[in-house]
Amino acid sequence: MKYFNKLFPVLLLGMLLLLAACGGDEESGSEDESSTQEKGSISIGMNNWAENIAVSNMWKIILEEEGYDVSLEPVEKAILYEGLSNGDLDIGMEIWLPNTDKPFYDKHKDEIDWRETWYEGTDLALVVPSYMEDVNSIEDLKANQEKFDSKIIGIDPGSSIMGLTEEVISEYDLDYELIGSAEPSMIAELQNSIKNEEPIVVTLWKPHWVFAEMDLKILDEPKNIYGDSENISYAARHGLEEDHPEVVEWFDNFMLNDEQLGSLMAELNEAESEEAGAQKWIDDNRELINEWIGKTE
Repeated sequence: MKYFNKLFPVLLLGMLLLLAACGGDEESGSEDESSTQEKGSISIGMNNWAENIAVSNMWKIILEEEGYDVSLEPVEKAILYEGLSNGDLDIGMEIWLPNTDKPFYDKHKDEIDWRETWYEGTDLALVVPSYMEDVNSIEDLKANQEKFDSKIIGIDPGSSIMGLTEEVISEYDLDYELIGSAEPSMIAELQNSIKNEEPIVVTLWKPHWVFAEMDLKILDEPKNIYGDSENISYAARHGLEEDHPEVVEWFDNFMLNDEQLGSLMAELNEAESEEAGAQKWIDDNRELINEWIGKTE
């Protein structure tokens, strides 16, 4: 009994210390859980253009690293603008102004928050392989109609470049059929034709990774139907700046030059998955990304 009386204070002290430790762990665990809690959901409308896929996947990873739940929503251009205007989408990365997306801008100019430019100096064009030595201008297509089987290979039927190409066909009096397809299908046809050194004419634009990997030339377009060089900006739904001010600030800071965007697109093109390519580029460009989001190492 004397032994128990001596041992009891020691056991009691041990139990108190254990309870205190458990309580501390619970409090610490609660703080850790709170610090990693998601800040909210962001939806990014992503139309099927190479540079859009690249920057959208890049921003998905960056935002998720910062605590946001991010979804990429595949959409065509018309659906992108409808989604932004009615609040179903938070952000659209691919806004070409003042020419290419002017019809969408005119329709939704009061319904969407038009934000900052992130890439300067684009081109829309008809493009052929460089081995097509006799074809240097859109005007040359008429005399070489049979070589191309009277076909221009395009992309998504609802895209702006397809509408402008219809105007080109009409204005230059070309007896060509514009074939609509997804961008990957157009690129596959281009690659296959180049492999066999066959004639092909496609709708293309800069920035695009194909110009770094294929020997191509842009056809002169004297009537300037495709318009002058443009900029790419992003747009947001009304209210996003109030809901997530830091996200809008980061996107406003976002800017890529030709080399940076080209390297990002190349990483996605060469990687096993879009996510893996975007992650590789992010890991190699942390200093630039930290400038956008105001983060110090």
